[in-house]
Amino acid sequence: MALFKKEHEAAFKELPRHIGIIMDGNGRWAKKRGLPRTAGHRKGADAFEKICRECNRLKIKEVTFYAFSTENWNRPKSEVQALMQLFHDFLIEAKTRLSETENIRVRFIGDRGVLDSGLIKLMDEAEADTAQRTGTLVNIAINYGGRQEIVYAVNKLIAAGRQNVTENDISENIYTSPDCDLIIRPSGEKRLSNFMLWQAAYSEFQYSRVLWPDFDEHDLHRALHEFENRNRRFGK
Repeated sequence: MALFKKEHEAAFKELPRHIGIIMDGNGRWAKKRGLPRTAGHRKGADAFEKICRECNRLKIKEVTFYAFSTENWNRPKSEVQALMQLFHDFLIEAKTRLSETENIRVRFIGDRGVLDSGLIKLMDEAEADTAQRTGTLVNIAINYGGRQEIVYAVNKLIAAGRQNVTENDISENIYTSPDCDLIIRPSGEKRLSNFMLWQAAYSEFQYSRVLWPDFDEHDLHRALHEFENRNRRFGK
């Protein structure tokens, strides 16, 4: 027990302010076990909760999870429906699963225009219920794409009457903090998949062969230790 506690409470010299996580591998996790893909998504939701809690314990300021991309609508209709139901069920349970004692603030990013009105209502409630919390800000990207986010920011500026747009303008109008320090992608894939294209300009990347449903605190610690040992030059 003491040994586990020592590992779990790993010390870090430097932590990223903003982490992006591509939750990849749910389908492969289920296939390896002869289960429907939906079982992998449910198990992935448990991993999401676990990593949220650990990021908050470590006092990481902001974490953005890639939950459902603008391209994911091309998946089989049954899988899309199951994912939407999973989001719905998670939000209903969120008040107890990520309780007030966790001090986690929740925000949803992406285009809500095509989402079910009932789901949007739950998203709005979750944001309002956690708005005053001061712990980790957890961004959940649903119907999100990095290109779509940049277009959103530019259109917002155009609507405000701007004729010339600067980098700083876009940074101030995207969904999240303008810079992401570390992007983690489990499952063995090595690509961004249209995730936080603007924020990733100087991100460090950490890849792992662990499938997302199996990703735990120790995998997060491994990524954080890699990060603190990187030499970040920011193009210099």
